[in-house]
Amino acid sequence: MDDQRRRLVLFLLTLAAIIIVYTTVYMVVMGQFEGTPRTFWEALNVVVESMTLSGFGEDSDIWSHPVTILFVIVMQFTGVLAVFAALPLFVVPLFEARLTQQAPTTIDELSEHVLIAGYTEHGATLVEELEQRDVDYVIIEKDEELATDLYAAGRSVLHGDPEQTDTLAAAHAGNARAVVADQTDEENASIILSARECAGDVPIVSLLERPENEQYHRYAGADRVISPEHILGRSLADKVTQRVTTEFDDGSMQSAIPSDRDFEIAELSVQRNSEVCNRPLEESRIREQTGANLIGVWDRGEFESPPSPDTTLDEGTVVLAAGTEDQLTKLAEMTRSAKRHHSHGEVVVVGAGEVGSTVTDVLTTRDIPTTLVDIEERPGVDVVGDALDEWTLQSAGIENARTAIVTLPDDTTAVFALLVIRELNPEVELVVRASTAESIPKMYRAGADYVLALTTVSGRMLASIVLGEDVISLDTQIGLVRSPVPALAGRTLAELDVRAKTGVTVVAVERGDEVLTDIEPEFEIQHGDLAIVAGTDEDINEFQAWADPTPSAAEAD
Repeated sequence: MDDQRRRLVLFLLTLAAIIIVYTTVYMVVMGQFEGTPRTFWEALNVVVESMTLSGFGEDSDIWSHPVTILFVIVMQFTGVLAVFAALPLFVVPLFEARLTQQAPTTIDELSEHVLIAGYTEHGATLVEELEQRDVDYVIIEKDEELATDLYAAGRSVLHGDPEQTDTLAAAHAGNARAVVADQTDEENASIILSARECAGDVPIVSLLERPENEQYHRYAGADRVISPEHILGRSLADKVTQRVTTEFDDGSMQSAIPSDRDFEIAELSVQRNSEVCNRPLEESRIREQTGANLIGVWDRGEFESPPSPDTTLDEGTVVLAAGTEDQLTKLAEMTRSAKRHHSHGEVVVVGAGEVGSTVTDVLTTRDIPTTLVDIEERPGVDVVGDALDEWTLQSAGIENARTAIVTLPDDTTAVFALLVIRELNPEVELVVRASTAESIPKMYRAGADYVLALTTVSGRMLASIVLGEDVISLDTQIGLVRSPVPALAGRTLAELDVRAKTGVTVVAVERGDEVLTDIEPEFEIQHGDLAIVAGTDEDINEFQAWADPTPSAAEAD
């Protein structure tokens, strides 16, 4: 207990003791000197009224004895003294603490920090990513109450209007490694113009609410413009087509491996009646039969990397693997059900907003039959009706669908839709968009097989852009890096036991102009090799420090 609370407890206990004593004395005084006995509760009421100077009730007409009057005067003075004692002890420190916790309007000189103009749920994920990597950042928030709350929570925040050049200058925008505009489309355009004026050539990244406004942000001077809902839609579509790639059509991320190399990363869903379904990973013999490297596995929202040999590959488990196209094709055959076939309405997409429309467009280009459902009649919608209505879903063919993708913007509505869909088709694969990460556990309990949060995708996308990192999967934050390994030269992978020591998976080795993907335990690292490894940020940092302990190791990628 801190001193402030200790003083408060002591003050309250002392005050309570004084009130009880005064109540007892008042009972005696009224009985002995006024001849009008009072009960404890009657006496307590008079004492409290006297000490708070709020009145004396009916007893004031009875008091006539000098002892009674003097006692009442003492109670009044005690109440006044208690008020004056409370002011310096509690009230003034409370206001001082509030004032000292107010977010500053200026900060000390700072450089190579990420400047976040406006604080949203997207920015919250970005801040978490930056803190995990010990990267400096400053949030510019114009809402004073929110800025103060962030400051009190230990965030690096500056109170001011990010559209004003003076505010950006106070946040040392010219020294930043990147500026992120994360407000409305109109506000972001203004932020971009101001940042370009006072930050020079510092990279500016802008988030879009409406994709049609992208050109205006680029005219204003943004270097990168990303649409979180568009990216989320592509990610959800990738789950259905069993392929994930680190390259987006809008150029928001580039592949870690040059596109002319025969090397890919894939996420493959284990289907019922497949060769590996309901088998422990060790017994599946994926490495022996396909040559692909298994990086990690998803199991109902939990990602494990590296996976344990005892992990059972149940229906719906998603494996993340690396290898050549032929190797991944073999792995896809092992995870695919022999009964799998395409038919009309194989995938039902619920919700025709930006996310749902993107999902539908992607699936259509990949020749996957799709039925789009929305409550409003709009271009591309196949079935118009309420997604919570069984008749609407039945009209869309949900009872015979292999997969349903729920992209409703309201999480509460989406959860109810999951319950309805699961009741109509207990076997359907349910892929869901969540607006906030907090809704993910509830969606899994409602029957979802895979959930992806908009804020998670956008925040990690921003982190990958401003930090210049390559990310395989935006929902797991699994990185793919190329790293020098001079300290490992002359030793085999079996001797090094890389995965056990660092947690990363060596998925390939770049030797000159050749990328070697046939990485067996007896593979020997040679001088000049570059190892291509996959793993979490923490594990990759540990691997790089171990494999290349030179001062320039952190700059090698």
